[in-house]
Amino acid sequence: MSWSRMHTMIAGLGLLALANAVALVGVAYNRAGEEAKLRLTQRELSMPYEWQRNRDNSGLALGLVWRVPPGEPADAHDYGWRYGMGGEPGWLDKAKMEALGFDTTVVAYSDRSRARYEKQLPREVLLVLEFDGPAYRRSLELARQSLERAETKLASRPGDRELVGRVKTAREGLEQETRRSSRLFAVDAGLELEALRAKYPDRSRYAVVRGLVRPAGVDERTWKVGGYVSGLSIESINVPFDLREVLGRIAEISDVEKRDKVPYEATVAFGKRLEPWIVEAVKKQM
Repeated sequence: MSWSRMHTMIAGLGLLALANAVALVGVAYNRAGEEAKLRLTQRELSMPYEWQRNRDNSGLALGLVWRVPPGEPADAHDYGWRYGMGGEPGWLDKAKMEALGFDTTVVAYSDRSRARYEKQLPREVLLVLEFDGPAYRRSLELARQSLERAETKLASRPGDRELVGRVKTAREGLEQETRRSSRLFAVDAGLELEALRAKYPDRSRYAVVRGLVRPAGVDERTWKVGGYVSGLSIESINVPFDLREVLGRIAEISDVEKRDKVPYEATVAFGKRLEPWIVEAVKKQM
């Protein structure tokens, strides 16, 4: 091996060690203080689908399952809004998009102005995640109303096969919303952590994280503009080795449908950098 190759190898190892050191310093800084702490369940933390196949070669990470509040009440058979992990919430209107730094100035509707607005690049902002609060209760109430409307229509036309199907779908939707859907909602956004914390002081109910927002929702009739919450900057959370006894055993269940129904709770802390980590986890009785 020539000196130059050895020198290159040593330099490469040095850079790798430096990168690891920087990462460890970042983790230590993040965990030096807790900005929020939420007690989540299997409804808000998803297991990897195939971890049991390669668990010896990789770490275990849980996906953070979140939603946006639904807009106008959906029809009895239309409940796709209950399952999304992104979308166009009503609170992300023109005023909010402007406050987040997007150019919302338009003269009148046209294809060109619409394209100019929607071509703006996504921005990383601070998102407020609400756990088991008003947003979830509203979503649950909309599911109940959806079932009531479907049952009322069926009562006026007994035996209508389409309406029977809508009632069945709405009932399944309410069951999903009540027992399985995530109760973690993105309810606001901003640029200043202090301002958001003043508005949402409960750190056991609200966590502030970084996420992406992009322009969307141009209405061709009223020219109302809005935005789309694309995702969180960190979507998954690594499971510490000492918690694998609890969460790893659940992840090893090969039947995905059965595994997703195994109840557990995990305390998730959010640190100075607004990055989450799992503090503790416990399996609950079914």
